[in-house]
Amino acid sequence: MLMAHPAVLKNLIERYETLRILQAEDGSSAVRRRMDDVAYTLCVATGARDIDAALIAARHQLPGARPQDDSLLTA
Repeated sequence: MLMAHPAVLKNLIERYETLRILQAEDGSSAVRRRMDDVAYTLCVATGARDIDAALIAARHQLPGARPQDDSLLTA
């Protein structure tokens, strides 16, 4: 499987998190569509089926990631 460059993954994570905040504040359909697009791209880039798994996988591919990092992401 091809691996996305860590800089690309970092950018996608930051964009998704920013859009998630905007969605909570605004709730507009335009923000939701952009958020869905970034989520889809993250899923494709990581080979994940849902955004939660994609975010975990993307964070694991960033420099300095540790195997136990995903335990902090589970709610």
